[in-house]
Amino acid sequence: MEIEDHLFRREAGRIVATLTRIFGVHNLALAEDVVQDAFCRALEVWKFRGVPDNPSAWLMATAKNRALDILRRERTARTLAPELTRLFESEGAAVPPVQELFGANAIKDDLLRMMFSCCHPRLPEEARVALVLHILCGFSVSEIASAFVSSHAAIEKRITRAKKVLATSKTLFDIAAAAEFSARLPAVQRALYLLFNEGYHGASAESAVRVELCREAMRLTALLLEHSLGRTPATHALAALMCFDAARLPARVDAAGNLCSLFDQDRSQWNQKLVAEGLQLLELSATGCELTEYHIEAAIASVHASAPGAESTDWGSIVSLYDTLMTIRPSPIVALNRAIAVAQKDGPERGIEEIHLIDDRVRLATYPFYSAALGELEFRCGRQELAREHFRAALALARNPMERRFLERRVGECERGDAQQAPFYDRFWNRQLAIKPSPEIHPTIETVRRSLGV
Repeated sequence: MEIEDHLFRREAGRIVATLTRIFGVHNLALAEDVVQDAFCRALEVWKFRGVPDNPSAWLMATAKNRALDILRRERTARTLAPELTRLFESEGAAVPPVQELFGANAIKDDLLRMMFSCCHPRLPEEARVALVLHILCGFSVSEIASAFVSSHAAIEKRITRAKKVLATSKTLFDIAAAAEFSARLPAVQRALYLLFNEGYHGASAESAVRVELCREAMRLTALLLEHSLGRTPATHALAALMCFDAARLPARVDAAGNLCSLFDQDRSQWNQKLVAEGLQLLELSATGCELTEYHIEAAIASVHASAPGAESTDWGSIVSLYDTLMTIRPSPIVALNRAIAVAQKDGPERGIEEIHLIDDRVRLATYPFYSAALGELEFRCGRQELAREHFRAALALARNPMERRFLERRVGECERGDAQQAPFYDRFWNRQLAIKPSPEIHPTIETVRRSLGV
C-alpha cells in the first residue's frame, strides 16, 4: 500500500530517534527493530480494520508500547543507557517518563539530536549522508545504493561501520551544548546540501531526478531552522537554495519523462510559493557578516530568478558570483559552471577557452556533462561534426535513461544540423531558478558584490 511507504518515510526517523534516546545509541539496532515491529503490526491490523484516522499516532503508540515492554524486562534494561536507570525502579514508574519522551517537542528535539549524531566528525561525508537517509529518512540500503550508484554490499558496509562509530557515543548528541553544536553545524549543513543535491541531479541509475530525496533534505533543513542555534545565516541561505531548486522541479521533466533544459522549461510551472519562500529566506541569510558557498549559490539562483527568460539573464553578475564561489569552494564542477556562464556572456568560443583552462580536468573525465558542455558550445560555433563527437562521448557516460535520451536527442540534432541550437545548460545550472527578485533581497546581493569589490 502506498500509504504505508509514505508513512515509513515520514515516521520512521522520528520513532527511531526517540527510541534511541531511550535505549542508548549503542542499542540503535534495537530501536530499529521496534520500528520494524510497529510497521509489521500496522500491515497486519490495517489490512482488516483499515487505515486509522491518525496513522502517525497509531504507529507512535504501537512503538511506545513495544518500548515499554522491552523496558520492563530487567535483563534487557541492564544493557540500556545508564542515565535511564530511573525508568526501571518499578514497572509502573517507567510509564510516565517514557510518555514524556514521546511528546511532540521531545520527538522534534530527538530528530535534531539524531541528525547531529549522524554527522559525527569521525565519519566521512558519504557515510553521514547515508546515515541520514537510512535512519532519519527511512530509506533502505538498496535505495541508497541506487541513489549513489553503488552496490548493496558497499552501502551496507558503509552504514554498518558508521553505526559502530555512533555507538561509541552511547547517547545522542546534546543539542543544548552551544560550542559542540556550532562545531558540528557545518557538517550537518553539508550533509543536507549533498542529500538535496543527490535528489536534484544525482547519478541514480533509475532517474536523474529523485524528488523524495529533495523533500527529505528540505524537511530536515526546516527542522534545523527551528532550533535557535541552527538558525544561522548559512542555514537560511541553504534553505533558500533548496526552495529555489524545488520550485523548478515540476518543469525539469516533461510528461514523457524527458529532461527539459532551462531554455525549454515552461516557467509557468515553477512553484511560485516556493520562490517567494526562497526570497524571504535569502533576505534572512543577509543578517550577518557570514558569507558561505550557500549564500553565493542562492545569489546565483536569484540572478537567474530576476530574468523573465534565460536569454535576458544578467550573465555578468553570474560570472562574478562564480568567481567568488571559486574562492570559497573551488572545484572542477564550479569551474565548468562558470565557463558556461562566460559562454553566455561573451560567446561560445570564450566558453570553450575557459573549459580548457580548468584545473584538474581529469576529475571531470567520467562526468558526462563535461563532454556535453563542449558539444553544446562547438555546436553553437557551427562545428557540428566535432559537437557530435563530444555528445557521443557524453552519451557513453550517461548514468540513467533520462540522461541517455537527452544526449541522444543532441546527437541527432548534430547529425541533422538543426538550426535551432537550443542551449543545453540545464545540467550545469541545476541550482539556478525562478522569478524576479524583489528589492528586499538586495542586502545579500550587495554583500556579495562588496566581496567582489564591485
